[in-house]
Amino acid sequence: MALRIKNQWFNEGRPKTPRENASAIAFITWRVTQNMVKQMRDAKFDIDVGPQYFAFMREVLVFLCQVVDRMAFERMTGEQRAEFTSALVVRVAEILEESEQEWLGEPPPGQERWRNQFIDQYNALTEGYAEFGHGPEGPDFGFVRYLGSRLEEVLPEKDRHWVKDQMLAYEVPEALEMVKRGLDGVLSTEPRPKRRASMSGE
Repeated sequence: MALRIKNQWFNEGRPKTPRENASAIAFITWRVTQNMVKQMRDAKFDIDVGPQYFAFMREVLVFLCQVVDRMAFERMTGEQRAEFTSALVVRVAEILEESEQEWLGEPPPGQERWRNQFIDQYNALTEGYAEFGHGPEGPDFGFVRYLGSRLEEVLPEKDRHWVKDQMLAYEVPEALEMVKRGLDGVLSTEPRPKRRASMSGE
């Protein structure tokens, strides 16, 4: 796994707000999701650039935002968590919309903006994900299988039988490790190691 993610703040002058932390995690979540799509395509799953690609991205992003919200529950007050998760979902929606606008253009007439469609999807699926557990080891089996069942509707027939196994065995554990590492770094209050001074010789 070669994906490198910046997960520490350079400026240590003041504590970061939940909104600022959410913006950083949104970018990490976006990068992790892009990497998952790349690996799925390398594993011969057909995810074509276009509406199907973004349907896949939306499902994974909703899942990861749900997981990050559960992680925030363990680390923040109720008020902080509410502000953090709201800002996270909105920022992910904005990043996603930038890419959708580039590749898909404007939504068809009569449809909501891309960002609003993502926010609506997140809210609609919250009740479904709320039925599953999340502990120190991460989301439970049902949590991940629910993502897999959602992705079955996105993928072509030949890939549907394998997507749950791929999620459970490979993609989700790796993605969650990166997201958790990112969240640990962003929320860390430990001072960042100072950079070594550069030296030049004659």
